[in-house]
Parts: sequence; C-alpha cells; structure tokens
Amino acid sequence: MSHIRTEIRDALGVIVLERPEALNALTHEMVRAIADALRSFAAVDAVERVLIHGAAAQAGDERPRWQRALCAGGDVVTLRDDVERTRGQGAARFWRDEYALNAAIARFPKPVVAIQHGVVLGGGVGISGHASHRVVTDSTRIGFPEVTIGFVPDVGATWLLTRRRGELGTRAALTGDHFGAADAIALGLADAFVPEERLDELERLLETTHPEDAIAQLSADAPGGTLEAARPGIDQAFAGDDPQAILERLRAAGEEGRAWAETIARRSPFAVAVTLAALRRARRLGSLEEALVQEYRVSRHTSLAVDFSEGVRAQLVDKDRKPRWTPASLAGVTPAMVEGCFAPVPEGDLELPEPAEPGARSRPAPVQDRSR
Repeated sequence: MSHIRTEIRDALGVIVLERPEALNALTHEMVRAIADALRSFAAVDAVERVLIHGAAAQAGDERPRWQRALCAGGDVVTLRDDVERTRGQGAARFWRDEYALNAAIARFPKPVVAIQHGVVLGGGVGISGHASHRVVTDSTRIGFPEVTIGFVPDVGATWLLTRRRGELGTRAALTGDHFGAADAIALGLADAFVPEERLDELERLLETTHPEDAIAQLSADAPGGTLEAARPGIDQAFAGDDPQAILERLRAAGEEGRAWAETIARRSPFAVAVTLAALRRARRLGSLEEALVQEYRVSRHTSLAVDFSEGVRAQLVDKDRKPRWTPASLAGVTPAMVEGCFAPVPEGDLELPEPAEPGARSRPAPVQDRSR
C-alpha cells in the first residue's frame, strides 16, 4: 500500500499523503509514489499546477481536517532497524530516493503548492519546503527535530535554513524546536499564511486559478511569531563555528538564552556539532543539489553512530526520553569525529538527475538579506 492518493481536478493535480495513524510519516514506498505522481503530472498537459497536502482524517479523529499532519518526517524507527540489521543499506536507498524527490520538487516545471498544515517535521519539510508556493496555517508546527534523536537535519534542510542572512536557521536546527506560521515564514520555510477556514476555498480555487492569484486572494498576516523580534540576540549568540562558544554566549544572554542553552544541552552533542558544521558548509554551497549530496554523506555517517540508534530508542521505541549520548557532552566531540561525517561513503556519492529541461526552476533563491 503506497499511502498516497492522487487525482486530477480541472487543471490541478493533487497528491494526498494518507498514513494518518503515523502522522503521514514517509515510508520508502510513499517517497517513490510521490515521485511517480510528479512524473505523471509533468507529462499531462492539462495539469497546470500541483497541490500537496495531508490526509483528511483518521478514524475516530474529530478535529478539523487541516489540523492534522502534513507529514511528521521519515519513518526513522524503520531506518534504525535497517541500520542495526544491514548497516544501513536499505536506509541508503531510502535517502537516495528521498533526496532525489526533494530536488525534483524544487525544479518541477509547473507550480507546486504545499499546504504545511499541522505537524510538518523533517521529511515533511522536504516535500513542502522546496515547493514553489508554501502555505502555512493556524495549526502549523514546523521544524527539524533531528538533534533530539542523534541525527542531523537533511532533506535539503541545511540549504533552506541558510538562505537568509543571520542565524535564525542555526537556532532552529540546534534546538530542534517546532515553530508556528509566522516563524516558519521568518525562517524561509514558508511563503504565505492562509487561515484554516479559507483552506477549502484555496483548494477549490487552485483548480482554475494560478497559485499566485489564488493565494493572494485568501492570505493574511500570520499571527504571533517570536523569531523576528529576537533576531538581533539570536544572530549574536548563534554566530560562529564553535558549538561550545554558542552555549556559553546563550548562558550569558538572559533567561531566554539560558533556556535555549538548556535545550541544546539535552540534544545529542555529536549531532549538534555535526549539524553546526553542516550548516556552515551549506552556506558556502551553490545549489540545493550540492547540499543534498553533502547531506547524503552526513546522513550515512551519522546514522551509523551510536547516538542515532540510542536517540530513536529513547524518543520513539522505549519512549523513556532518557537518551545516553556518546560522547556525553560537546567537550567530548573531537574535530576528527565531525570531519569524518563529511567523508565519502563506500557506495559513492548521491547522484541526482539533471533537470528535465533547461532553465527548470530551483527553489529557493540564493541568500538574501531580509533582515529588518
């Protein structure tokens, strides 16, 4: 069962993730099915745009449809099991296909609208954050929680989180926190806010209307948000290449800074150090594809480290929320350990196909200074 439903409504091709019992977490079969659907829609002239969203309902769940998850990420329990059984051969195949899908969404020749409703974590950002039109709503909780399971943000996260100047992306990646609609836009993970009560109308309007016009008719100012107001302090505290120095600055930065420091200190020290290095390297790269190639190396290496298995155990298997990290602190993470995560892998680097046509778009744009 692919857990993916597709349909064509007038000029709109629709992809719906239907694995609500797992918050639409991605399996390998789902990744392949989404890729197949995109290829099919690209070949149909009548399809002028594509919409991606999550399942409408799970049996017994009475919440409004748009409060449910778009996608809670990859099925990391299955990936952990594969790492322990085969040293990650199946996980490697999953990541190759998943990252190829992320790139395909970014350069899809037709507009892609992703409604980032409910829970949108990790791999859920991978299938939405590279779309041409990214819509958040009242229920959006978006983020990259990988450091909580001893892993590192992937699916193009290191590219998305470094496209804007400053350190909001670093703050998001190192804490693993979740964010609402306004902060998602500030982070560069989304473009527009459409209130929940207007999403059904947006879906209908997209059948006949270009996304720019449809979203413009229904969007509003996103409520709340804390990142923009805190930007000066975040930019100062989260600067540099040394995670221990970041913690020291945060601990000296008042109550909020100390809270962030405590959060980071609970994460895998190894994953935090590698994540920071990956972000800094991604900032110097020239394309999403280059970032995905780097992330593939990092994913393969970090998945084989003890913290990935231990983190998934603590958070998702035994659920005791008491991971035993190795090393236990950032002081024990050596430069050689971090550098090793960027080394070539035995099966070779990720290879991504060329864009289907010259000039196919690749989103998002290069680094822009959007600070106020």
